[in-house]
Amino acid sequence: MRLIGLDIGTTGCKASLFDVTGALLASASREYAVRIPQPGWAEQDAEEVWRLAQEALREAIALAAASDVGAIGLSVQGEAVMPVDAAGRPLRPAILGMDTRTGPQNAWLCDRLAAERLFQLTGMPVHTINTLPKLLWLKEHEPETWASAHRFLLYEDLIIQKMTGQPAISHCLASRTQLYDLRAGRWSPEILALLELDERRLAPVVPSGTPVGRMQAALAEALGLREPPLVVTGGHDQACGALGVGLTHPGLAMVSTGTAEVVEVALDSPALNDTLYRANISCYAHVVPGLYLAMTLNHSGGLLLRWFRDNFCQEEQRAALETGRDAYDLILSGAGSDPSPLLVLPHFAGSGTPTFDTASKGAILGLTFATRKTDVAKAILEGLTFELRLNLELLKGGGIVIDELRAIGGGARSPLWLQLKADITGIPVVAPRVPQAACWGAALLAGMGAGCLPDVSRAAEQSVVLERRFEPDPQRSAAFDARYHLYRRVYPAVAPICREL
Repeated sequence: MRLIGLDIGTTGCKASLFDVTGALLASASREYAVRIPQPGWAEQDAEEVWRLAQEALREAIALAAASDVGAIGLSVQGEAVMPVDAAGRPLRPAILGMDTRTGPQNAWLCDRLAAERLFQLTGMPVHTINTLPKLLWLKEHEPETWASAHRFLLYEDLIIQKMTGQPAISHCLASRTQLYDLRAGRWSPEILALLELDERRLAPVVPSGTPVGRMQAALAEALGLREPPLVVTGGHDQACGALGVGLTHPGLAMVSTGTAEVVEVALDSPALNDTLYRANISCYAHVVPGLYLAMTLNHSGGLLLRWFRDNFCQEEQRAALETGRDAYDLILSGAGSDPSPLLVLPHFAGSGTPTFDTASKGAILGLTFATRKTDVAKAILEGLTFELRLNLELLKGGGIVIDELRAIGGGARSPLWLQLKADITGIPVVAPRVPQAACWGAALLAGMGAGCLPDVSRAAEQSVVLERRFEPDPQRSAAFDARYHLYRRVYPAVAPICREL
């Protein structure tokens, strides 16, 4: 049986076809925009995302000559929310996770229900990323839309409704919203009452790997499929990636470098201890039955490198089109393995864990007339990786031991960046043969829903091949250690200035 994993990220989507062993048959992707209508806002045209997702699906199906797909699973960005009508048509642009407009709503939540109570109930720290304050903002600032909306959906339940005519959301993605009782495994009556939201205005919650229904016949035909495949619930993109790279037992850890950069650690129970609470580290349901994930977050991630590419590297982009090479490889051509002469604070969308400072901003220190474009690009990678080390140290302080990092996402294609991760963190980094771990995780769940992969954990373990390993180099690690301790002084030094900008 052939399976499709459809990954809907923040800035792009990817459709990948696999056989049941995990062999990649074809893949296609599309990029789309994040719109910034006001400072701190981040919105997206969900209909454009759906249109481009269909394009990617059509292309991948045609490339694989695969008209007999059995099932499709979804891996999606978290926290984004949109009000929709009864037919699943968005009534306004989606408000994305990286949107930071909801500071006043979070203050209201803390007055009505203490921050620690919210964390203990939902596993989600108070932050603008969450769906809950976004819904509060909609209720306060767009009351007509709030009142007229049939439902409030995220990308998983929206696209499932587009495909089948009925919405459904996985426990995994629902547990990212701050509307979900993590221990009870359901929408939280306490929080819905606070929000004055009827549970029927949210999608039904079901386990990951649950078949919702067959794809509508007209859509299947338009995509080039002979028969409508089963549409199956997947989950949060990071959780699907964790499954796809084999995080099926407690203690295994992954670093995912896409639009954002996160660390995921598999747990056998919710880790809602005080250390993780103070570090703003979220805990939510894994797509693997019975497991949970602890997650650190750096909002910038690969989006920062993309910003640098799009604004300062037109020459390299032209050369990439002419030669077929990757633009990022051209930008970083000539970058050495030693520390850059610059320090970059990568808070271009505010800081992530542990400070969650939405007023923080990016900074580049050490610029001189000798600075080259490559130096800045390399320093961006280093700044992001210093943030990674900071978060790994927080997890260690919370009693979570990490002996190896499995790397996925666009950043896992770069040997330079993978070696930097090993040298700066002091932890071995391994990368899978197939980098589309989120797509493969979604496809595994599709196979589970279709009945051809009943033991999704075993199937994931058997399919993952970790073929590239990067060990820390002691000499380089020592040099980066000195830079890291200097880097840790940057945020406290510039934070007061950033708040006044």
